[in-house]
Amino acid sequence: MDPRNNLPSLSEISPSLLSFLSDNFQNRGDLLKAPDLVSKLQKQCSDLDHNLNDLNHKLEKSIVSFASHSEQLGSLFNVINLKLNHLQSSDFLSGSSTGGEEDSGRVKHILGEELPALAKEVARVETVRSYAETALKLDTLFGDIEDAVSSTMTRNLRKSPPGTSSEETRLLAIKSLKLTEDILSSVAKSRPQWRRLVHAVDHRVDRALAVLRPQAIADHRSLLASLGWPPTLSISKSVNTGKSSVVLNPLFTMHGDLKNQYCEKFLALCGLQELQSRRKSRQLEGHYHEVAMRHPLWAIEELVNPISLASEHHFKKWVGKPEFIFALVYKITRDFVDSMDELLQPLVDEARLVGYSCREEWISAMVTSLLMYLAKDVFPVYIDQLDEESVNGVPSQARFSIMHLVDLMISFDKRVQSLVADSGVLNSIRDDESFRRISTMSIFCDRPDWLELWAEIELGDTMRKVRLEMGDERNWKSKVQGALLVSGSESYKSPAIAAATLRHLSAMIDRCRPLPSISLRARFIRLACAPLLREFLDCLLQKCQEAEGLTAIADDDGLIKVTNSVNAARYCESVMKDWCDDLFFLEMTLDQGDEAIIGVDEDTSGLGGGIFNEEIGKFEEFRKDWTEKISTVVLRGFDARCREYMKNKKQWQEKEEGWNVSKLFVGALDYLQGKISKLEEGLNEIDFIVAWRSLATGVDHLVFNGVLMSKAKFYNGGVERFGGDLEVLFGVFRAWCLRPEGFFPKVGEGLKLLKMKEDQLKVGTEGIERWLKEKQIRHLGVPEVERIVKNRIFKS
Repeated sequence: MDPRNNLPSLSEISPSLLSFLSDNFQNRGDLLKAPDLVSKLQKQCSDLDHNLNDLNHKLEKSIVSFASHSEQLGSLFNVINLKLNHLQSSDFLSGSSTGGEEDSGRVKHILGEELPALAKEVARVETVRSYAETALKLDTLFGDIEDAVSSTMTRNLRKSPPGTSSEETRLLAIKSLKLTEDILSSVAKSRPQWRRLVHAVDHRVDRALAVLRPQAIADHRSLLASLGWPPTLSISKSVNTGKSSVVLNPLFTMHGDLKNQYCEKFLALCGLQELQSRRKSRQLEGHYHEVAMRHPLWAIEELVNPISLASEHHFKKWVGKPEFIFALVYKITRDFVDSMDELLQPLVDEARLVGYSCREEWISAMVTSLLMYLAKDVFPVYIDQLDEESVNGVPSQARFSIMHLVDLMISFDKRVQSLVADSGVLNSIRDDESFRRISTMSIFCDRPDWLELWAEIELGDTMRKVRLEMGDERNWKSKVQGALLVSGSESYKSPAIAAATLRHLSAMIDRCRPLPSISLRARFIRLACAPLLREFLDCLLQKCQEAEGLTAIADDDGLIKVTNSVNAARYCESVMKDWCDDLFFLEMTLDQGDEAIIGVDEDTSGLGGGIFNEEIGKFEEFRKDWTEKISTVVLRGFDARCREYMKNKKQWQEKEEGWNVSKLFVGALDYLQGKISKLEEGLNEIDFIVAWRSLATGVDHLVFNGVLMSKAKFYNGGVERFGGDLEVLFGVFRAWCLRPEGFFPKVGEGLKLLKMKEDQLKVGTEGIERWLKEKQIRHLGVPEVERIVKNRIFKS
């Protein structure tokens, strides 16, 4: 018989079998491969039979386990029924014999012991039932998961429904894993005592993910390579549509099945990451899981990694020209950022990855790749050159190169942040942790020694510029003009050198603003800015000491040098206080305050001037010290000119006709008035007020001790003369205040005592302290009053 007569007709063969035969037997030569194909099919059938036996074995175990649980539950319910029947009969007996002590005790026993025990037993049975149902549900889900994982590993789809692809099988496995995670999350919250069940299931999930994730990544990479990713960097082009620039990249050229395949693989990666995020959130609950939960988007990383590898070929040629590196990275980032929003963001939203922006993730991944290259191949080269310079003493371009590199990083960060701002999500990433991800300046977060080196270089460069300006005497003679750094600066009368120093300081502060951490910014300011302020303060101190050493600040030139230095200190102090009210510096103050007041009351008054608190204090101390020295020098000159006036005790016993004023005292007051006018012309308003008030206090004590506390006897004529002298003294200070008498309390009250009549000076039985209070003598002590009264002579 012809064997062809046993073959089925063409209409009886299924389409899938026809397709299989067409693929394997395309010509007569393929018939020779039939034995190999038969062996392969037999092996696959054997594998399928083996897998089927395993599944039947698992199913049998599950049924036996479920039957065992059912039997346990049945026996438990039988026990409960017996106890309930016993309780019912007990209630009946207790109701038929009323008033008996034995029945009353029985009821108490039932209510106090048996009912709670029964309730506890019912709760235990319910717990066992719930546990059994949960375990069975999880076991069933994991059967599906392991089948799907096995299917995706063997690429054998005969067990899957017709038309199901390996990607769909993987998505089904991810869906089952998510259902498993839902159950585990519910169990972890409602049944924390079942932690061993949760740990066991987590272990099985880890094994499944250990297969699924690498496989999903490998498939994703393979598809990207077939799409032509990464694109050729040297020929990246764009087509001008007239309205906007459309970047020609492989993500936009996908169509049809190819695009569907990529979307499925992208969704699979996102689904796995969303699942992993939920698992970590559950496992780290209560352990600062928010910090650990933030991870880059895996699918975006798979796009960036090939580009990074391709870019390094160009980067190695541009180590000496880092501006080309930054230009290329920015161009790639900008050219492909739109495809992230238009194509990939909807897929991320579909995968329910909350809080992820594809635009931000793309930019962050590109910045991170650049950062890694800078840290690995650029910065170390410059550091080595700098070390060679320090060892050999041969000048090199290393310092300039590092400063140039930082300039490029700052400029690059600004441009990148503008790309993020285009999406409208800039406000959501202003916290340090997120902002660090889109900043190349975050390289200093991991290498604080490089931050210190950069601060040292910035300080050296700025110090060189400031010292040149300090050496120019014109900057000490001219006053601050133009743009003022603080409101009301015209009253500070500060030399131009102070404003120049603060401009350089402000430029250094601006360079550290892009640092993505408050602590790093504060560290840079302490390392680079604070030494500059100390250097300027040392220069001011040197100027004052030179004036003091040469002329003891007695001449006008020395006085001008000191007043200029005081004005400069006042100006710097005021500017820094204004700066410390800015949010940029307030953040540093609060950050330091949080560390300093741990365990202390919430009183932040001790934070003072913030980050510049120490420098402000030093400028204030310098200003007060030298303002006091100026007052002391002027007071010393006044004292020298008053000596003869104070030695002449006879003048208080004489009465002269005409203008009854001491000429020697008028000469001393003329000197005093000239010096105060000079101070008014040179000193700023605030310190001038301090200076003249200090002088008034000093003159008050000097005249009081030199005249009223001496052994001079005061007759009526002397009292008139002393009153005339004080009127001239008050007239000198009336130019700077409306009521100068208030600044000379001791001599004023001394004159008041001298002008009293003899009977007014008699102290009654009530005592001298009460008498002083009645006479409104508040600034003189009892011994001083007694001495003045004793020296008053009531004779014409």
